[in-house]
Amino acid sequence: MEQRLCDQLAAAGICAGSLLERLMNNEMLVSRFLKRFLEDETYQALAEAFERGDAQEALVQAHTLKGTCGNLSMQVLYELLDRQVQCLRKGDWQAAKALMPAVAQAYQRVEMCIRREFA
Repeated sequence: MEQRLCDQLAAAGICAGSLLERLMNNEMLVSRFLKRFLEDETYQALAEAFERGDAQEALVQAHTLKGTCGNLSMQVLYELLDRQVQCLRKGDWQAAKALMPAVAQAYQRVEMCIRREFA
């Protein structure tokens, strides 16, 4: 993978080296899985759960998205979602909800990078 792309991914919070390693250094798989991420509706479901005040659904969606982000080496978004999941498990709705702007911003950085570089 060329350095420019690695730098763009890093700027979006994605560890390119780790992602390549997870996907057996196959750049086609990297592209395929990142494009699939754009089709995933979990983030939208998470945002809607917070809008409705549905803590149980927010936990399910945050946990699901956290797993996806971990598998795709989206470190910044993964760490934010991990904190959010912990808050939801403790029943701290306000703290979990307070993380949504940071989660949204990190998600948008990842999404924009993938669209620019792979879509």
